[in-house]
Amino acid sequence: MDLDEAYEVYVKDLYRYLLSLSKDHFTAEDLVQEAFYRAYIHLGDSEINHIKAWLFKVAYHAFIDFSRKNRRLIISDQIEGMTKNQIIHEKNPENRILEKESFQLLIEDIHSLKETETHVILLCDLHQLSLKESAEILDIKINTLKSHLVRGRKKLIERVKERRLEDERG
Repeated sequence: MDLDEAYEVYVKDLYRYLLSLSKDHFTAEDLVQEAFYRAYIHLGDSEINHIKAWLFKVAYHAFIDFSRKNRRLIISDQIEGMTKNQIIHEKNPENRILEKESFQLLIEDIHSLKETETHVILLCDLHQLSLKESAEILDIKINTLKSHLVRGRKKLIERVKERRLEDERG
């Protein structure tokens, strides 16, 4: 696999990950380009076959660098840039709106967790990276990652249950 093929395969996953971190379409696009630029500079053709975890790690560090440089987190009420096939299946308009709203509420719930728990859940559950790959990306031990993942999932389940109860009452 050459770099062009890797770009075609992983650009959407990387973009969604960075969008979930930055909550800004333009920042996510810039950081995706930064990750692939670094891949172009640092990777040889023999290393391209195992690039997914490396790209996520580069993207994560690019996001951290960006956050430190700007000393603020860009907050947006909308998750933009997701294609219909990624969020919405072909259904009636009402179901599509409800599914998109549910996804946005889930993302909000994920971002209400501690920062490390948020990153772990995004990498392991949303982007389906292995525990080892996620631990390398976040530069933490696997056991630490597992504990953050378990705690984050428990908190997330509780928040979703609380929201459902509030919706049923109101």
